[in-house]
Amino acid sequence: MFHDLNISNKEKYLDFDSIIKNDLLNDDKIQDTNLKRSSAACIIYTSGTGGNPKGVILSHGGILNNLVGACEIMKPLIDSRPVFLTWLPLSHSYEHCVQFAQIAVGAKVFYAEKIEKLLDNISEAKPTIMTAVPRFYQNLYNKINISMKKQTGIKAKLIETTIRLGKKKLLNEKMTFFEKLLNLLANILVRKKVKKQFGGNLKAFVSGGGALDKEIGEFLNSIGLPTLQGYGLTETSPVVSCNPIHKIKVETVGPPFKGNKVKIAEDGEILVKGENVMLGYWNKKDETAKVIIDGWLHTGDIGEIDPIDGYLKITDRKKDIIVSAGGDNISPAKIENMINNSSEIDQCMVYGDKKNYLVALIVPNKEFLKNKEKINSVIDNVNKKLTLVEKIKKIQLIDENFSIENGLLTPTMKVKRKKVTEKYKKELENLY
Repeated sequence: MFHDLNISNKEKYLDFDSIIKNDLLNDDKIQDTNLKRSSAACIIYTSGTGGNPKGVILSHGGILNNLVGACEIMKPLIDSRPVFLTWLPLSHSYEHCVQFAQIAVGAKVFYAEKIEKLLDNISEAKPTIMTAVPRFYQNLYNKINISMKKQTGIKAKLIETTIRLGKKKLLNEKMTFFEKLLNLLANILVRKKVKKQFGGNLKAFVSGGGALDKEIGEFLNSIGLPTLQGYGLTETSPVVSCNPIHKIKVETVGPPFKGNKVKIAEDGEILVKGENVMLGYWNKKDETAKVIIDGWLHTGDIGEIDPIDGYLKITDRKKDIIVSAGGDNISPAKIENMINNSSEIDQCMVYGDKKNYLVALIVPNKEFLKNKEKINSVIDNVNKKLTLVEKIKKIQLIDENFSIENGLLTPTMKVKRKKVTEKYKKELENLY
């Protein structure tokens, strides 16, 4: 490339003005376009969980605003050239932002071969920072848990102590002098070994693209895998907020990035205003007007803001809330997370809008595909932790995973409820 532009080896890095000034591209069509921060930069399509995908027009300023916030989050994590392992689709808004951040910090970037080889790729790439979606962390949680449960005697006791004291430190609870000594021992005997399985250089996992279960967040942070949960959507370029490494609150998505204004509407919906908010949906003025009112983007997510530190907490997805026949508002995401945290179950979807009780589609782990008794036992244990209206009364086992390929998962591994419901409508209705 440098040879084609007649650039010497000493001039490997040129800014755009130098290229234009020296006419290195020999193209009469290149001219000053007077781009502004408010000018359209790109169109990224939504995943389409709530219907057909929509083209989101993002501005240069929105992307730059996100980049500044992302670099602030990464600053304490970088003491040399950082290494990233990328596996999300490069066209997705989450990975789109990450790519700019990688360039900004001069990162070395590895691209994963495929999701099945992700853990092998982590060992090879030895990343310092890795961004992923909740489904990845859920699978990771189950695999580590299965491995740890096989331990007995002193090893089992040491693991239990590591998690218990790790949670204490995470929650800033006071520890005795003896507990502090034990925690230092856990760093050497447990956490260091866990980190080594992920290349040994990992400073932080960053979770986005959906809600990370609190139990998983606490577990990963406690065993020595710092996990920073963030929040965003394609319409906000995409990041709204993220937990900083020095103050992780796993049940939240952290404080908003600078320049992002966030407030909670009367019905609990999260509203966002700022340069990061999209310019609109491509060729969809009416739909744009429905979600951007007086400059405030109506996200469709339900949440609350901590009045003390301004940390944002996501409690639900407005469109996903199930309203029972009795008028009770039920969060399917909460129940699904509890079910998916069981190693016997790969995926599930809770159903029951305007019904007398809830049911669930269950995709069991292949080892338990024909063991309905074991799956029923898992559901019974989950039900014990739920209120009467939240309990799952009946289940339907299915042997096909929800995937991106069959159109039942988004690129960030969120279940497309509408598509799943359409495909399994008969099976679901037969449960009533």
